[in-house]
Amino acid sequence: MKSFIFEASPGRVVFGPNAVDHLSREVEQLGARRALILSTPNQVELATDLAGRLGERSVGIYPHAVMHVPVEVARKAIEVADRLGADCVVAAGGGSTIGLAKAIALTSALPILAVPTTYAGSEMTPIYGLTEAGLKRTGRDRRVLPKSVIYDPHLTLDLPLSLSIASGFNAIAHAVEALYAENANPITSLMAEEGIRALTHGLPGVKADPRDLDSRSDCLYGAWLCGAVLGLANMALHHKLCHVLGGTWNLPHAETHTVILPHVLAYNYAAAPEAMSRIKRAMNAKDDAASAIFGLMQNLGAPMSLEEIGMKRDNLARAASLVMESPYYNPRPVTYDGIQALLDNAFIGCCRPADRAKGSTSSQPGQSAVTEEQLPGSPFAN
Repeated sequence: MKSFIFEASPGRVVFGPNAVDHLSREVEQLGARRALILSTPNQVELATDLAGRLGERSVGIYPHAVMHVPVEVARKAIEVADRLGADCVVAAGGGSTIGLAKAIALTSALPILAVPTTYAGSEMTPIYGLTEAGLKRTGRDRRVLPKSVIYDPHLTLDLPLSLSIASGFNAIAHAVEALYAENANPITSLMAEEGIRALTHGLPGVKADPRDLDSRSDCLYGAWLCGAVLGLANMALHHKLCHVLGGTWNLPHAETHTVILPHVLAYNYAAAPEAMSRIKRAMNAKDDAASAIFGLMQNLGAPMSLEEIGMKRDNLARAASLVMESPYYNPRPVTYDGIQALLDNAFIGCCRPADRAKGSTSSQPGQSAVTEEQLPGSPFAN
């Protein structure tokens, strides 16, 4: 076994049906008395319910969270938290709301209690993102990691089916990248594989019956694991692409992750064989990992192309350039031509690989070159 370092993220998780009933206890556990409730405009009802549960421990609701955390929204929320004398923030919702809570914590060090209602996984990571002037900047800081997370599958029963599916693939993408991360280790790989298994098992059940509590519980459990490994492992090409596409063109977050996922898997397929084997095993798939994900997306009615979620073909070249300006580590070297081809394929949602090399692919230090003949047959083959 290779040497590795595993550093667990501190935090408390309360999981299960009706777990939200313990909200007051969890705020008290933080030593807080003045909680500010955050939500998007569409989730004011949930925020109001949580404020009612807290009673005098709530100082108000800030229902203005939006995608990609624009800096102007973050600054306003920080001002409100300071004016109300908040000593903690309760983030009720998905990645947009939790991202706003992180922006507050980054400057004020207020503790976060997260109540996720999607499968985004942001509640389990010390990763934050802020968008300014069309560019999304991300970073890691322990101050933004929620101190406590309440996972209640009842709160996901009314999550629209289309968003449930896209959010689920968003979570799967976190685990996929953890499997071939530069700092991957046996523990995070176990968690990632189990997270993929839980989600790919639960999502078909959610499609069959969106109010099936067991399927919703499987998905929320999987999202927890996938978010946790994203917080423990470094990100790679998939997340870089999605940060560029989402931050610069304001594409919907979960849908962007969904569309990009199989194409990045195809791009990295030969350079990360162990990760691909784990994904295939987690899904109990007959096809290779990229094809299995692509097929599951089709079966669940997930968005399949960048075009259908609002991207313009004329912007693909700039997107590739932005990725190349500051690329993340990736198991297969990142080239402009390779990213351009990947984005071309993702734009139309075709099942061809992005820039699969003829003969062999160059390798980064410590990696063996691989040839195309080593790849199994796949709908992603030309």
